[in-house]
Amino acid sequence: MPEDKPQPPPDRPWESGWAPDTSRAPGTRRLYLAGALAVATIVACVTAISVTNQSPENRAKSASPSDDSTLPGLISYATPSDTATMPPKGKSGLASPVESTSPAGGPASSSAPAPDPTTKSPSSKPSSPSAPKPTATWRSVRSVNYPDRYWHVRDGYVKLDREASTFKLVKGLANSSCYSFATADGAYLRHRSFVLVANINDGSSLFKQDATFCPRASSVYGAIMLESVNYPGRFLRHQNFQLKLDPFENSSLYRADSAFQLVTR
Repeated sequence: MPEDKPQPPPDRPWESGWAPDTSRAPGTRRLYLAGALAVATIVACVTAISVTNQSPENRAKSASPSDDSTLPGLISYATPSDTATMPPKGKSGLASPVESTSPAGGPASSSAPAPDPTTKSPSSKPSSPSAPKPTATWRSVRSVNYPDRYWHVRDGYVKLDREASTFKLVKGLANSSCYSFATADGAYLRHRSFVLVANINDGSSLFKQDATFCPRASSVYGAIMLESVNYPGRFLRHQNFQLKLDPFENSSLYRADSAFQLVTR
């Protein structure tokens, strides 16, 4: 029968020579936990460094384009979009290729206004400045520097008089863009020997040219000058109240004597 040795009291182990087991180093479990934590820390640092070295394009590809939330992890990266926000395609005002010409705050126009076909271009020149079109219209001719005197036919000649004659303004016999002046008895005003007279139309080419005058711009507002078709550079003017055809002179007197207004009486 084995002999039972009495166990020493727990509070006095040295009295019997018994001592606790010292083969295991104290704190081994704590060392294991500390080592595991160190390994985890190193792995996390390596992961963070590798993510940092990635290019923005690879990071953008790894993120979901439809999810605005950041990926879970130690560090989150926000990659800004390289493309600007484009307007939606369709019939909305934003997608319209035509810029709005409306004032600020007004509605945008989706199409440019159609030009008015009746509007003339600013560069177009009138055929007769400050004068009616050469149609069948009755007019009197008034002097500019003698506003109380008008063209008046007397004894076959045209002079300035306080009594006005009325002429039928028609298209030029030799040039439809110019004027011819017909009297009430069917005669036409023409120049003969450079003097303005009233004659019956004989149908000749010379008569048609002598009876055709083209309106030109005058230095006097609202007035015109009348140039001969077959004698370019010569204009109708009054001299001693007689209407005649004279070459142009760059003088204030000539410009005043050759300026006339077509009026209705």
